[in-house]
Amino acid sequence: MSNKTDSNVYTILFAIAMVIVVGGLLAFTASALRPRIDNNERLEKQQNILYAMGVNANDDSSAIFVSTEEAPELFSKYITKQLVIQGDKVTEDTEAYLIDVKKEQTSAKAGNDRRLPLFVGEKDGKTFYVAPIRGKGLWDAIWGYVAMDKNMVVQGAYFDHKGETAGLGANIKQRYFMDDFIGENLMSNGSFKGITVAKGNNDPKNTDKNDNEVDAIAGATITGDGVSAMLKSELKQYVSYFKTLKNN
Repeated sequence: MSNKTDSNVYTILFAIAMVIVVGGLLAFTASALRPRIDNNERLEKQQNILYAMGVNANDDSSAIFVSTEEAPELFSKYITKQLVIQGDKVTEDTEAYLIDVKKEQTSAKAGNDRRLPLFVGEKDGKTFYVAPIRGKGLWDAIWGYVAMDKNMVVQGAYFDHKGETAGLGANIKQRYFMDDFIGENLMSNGSFKGITVAKGNNDPKNTDKNDNEVDAIAGATITGDGVSAMLKSELKQYVSYFKTLKNN
């Protein structure tokens, strides 16, 4: 007589039991870690927003965030308002930084009014308007935070990615690339134009801040195109709000 454990029924039941046990353990672990994961995401967003408006620990060449311990206090110190723009409606929301930009992009594709978070900061007597943006690189998602003045002149930027090629597209998060955007004008002759990461840019030292271009990263054409498209499609959404600033 064959052992019962050799039967197909036993094998199937054992497999089902293991799936249930392992699934339960994974669900429990995810639930237990969720508060910590959510908190880390909050801190990261705060660090990104602060970085874009120049509150960071940069050295001569490296991009360095303020510490996670300092971020909440500095965020409260420098960010004076968190706004949500939805159509013609602008409201204050102290947790606007928790808005999921990816979900809002999907919602807009379905025909809904997208919620656009915007963070107003004050530093050294200047007002900064920081917008989160998201797009598509060569391999996966790219995203960033762009700080502007009321004329939509870039005051700082931070870019990141999920899976761009190391040493090529991944260099969008290197300081030498991000700093090139500082001073660039998103407008041209009163109309929104955005900024192009241009391979054929004739201004490699980036001295012309009104050409709506920055120098591309060698060997990262598609990622650069993704950054260009992201800046144009995402920041264009805020133009109507910035027009109200000029009228006030």
